[in-house]
Amino acid sequence: QVQFVESGGGLVQPGGSLSLSCAASGTIMYAMGWYRQAPEKQRELVARISRGGSTNYADSVKGRFTISRDNPKNIVYLQMNSLKPEDTAAYYCNADPPSYYPWGQGTQVTVSS
Repeated sequence: QVQFVESGGGLVQPGGSLSLSCAASGTIMYAMGWYRQAPEKQRELVARISRGGSTNYADSVKGRFTISRDNPKNIVYLQMNSLKPEDTAAYYCNADPPSYYPWGQGTQVTVSS
């Protein structure tokens, strides 16, 4: 079964940037998404990319985040610019919908001065 390992999170000041990576242990046959979960909130999908490269974004991140994928390497990326304190959350990758694979450990993003 495919497993995901997310990396690239950290502490960044408002307005800063981070680049997240999601390495899959096998071939991903579905659209992929980056999700985030803030404390006491439900997990939400913030960016989605089809196998062909079509992308969609939540309104809250549109224009600031960019999702991409490298199919031969089984890696999905999330470039995050102009970060805001409300972007603070644990970030996860998974298929969209997340019905096929288990969740990874995620990577924590904290935006604070």
